[in-house]
Amino acid sequence: MGWDKAGLLIDGEPLWRRQLGTLSATQPSELFISGRSDGPYAASGVEIVRDATPGLGPLAGIAAALRRATSPLLLVLAIDMPAIDSGFLVRLLKQSRPSGTGAVPWINEHFEPLAAVYPRAVLPLLEECLASGDRSMQHFARRACEADLLKALPIAAAHLSTFRNLNRPEDLQ
Repeated sequence: MGWDKAGLLIDGEPLWRRQLGTLSATQPSELFISGRSDGPYAASGVEIVRDATPGLGPLAGIAAALRRATSPLLLVLAIDMPAIDSGFLVRLLKQSRPSGTGAVPWINEHFEPLAAVYPRAVLPLLEECLASGDRSMQHFARRACEADLLKALPIAAAHLSTFRNLNRPEDLQ
């Protein structure tokens, strides 16, 4: 994008506020933002969790959030996926709660690890990936599924547009 996507306006509302509302609608026991302390959400009144080592991407953000979380499961929603709704997130949580295993959407042979539920038990694997220099979310999700820490949930073709990311200015059209 060339700038912080959190401040992008969708229907007149900054993305960060939209995503925070979506997450709030799931009625979490705790809610925080993983990001820079000087981001556009800085005055939101919501706790901001910073990465232990900035610049390592989403894997480091999830690790920081898991270290901060007190709940057994962490629901993650990327800032740049505005079509995800709270109903979908609640379904992910319901899939995860009975077993304590996380849930990650599986779309066209790829994971969507930034709209997923992670158990606290996945933290050592996250830290191992970060320490090895492998910051690929796809590699991490695959390893977590192989270790029975996550289960892949196939997403029907009819719902693919829900997972549209905003990565380039033309994606806003």
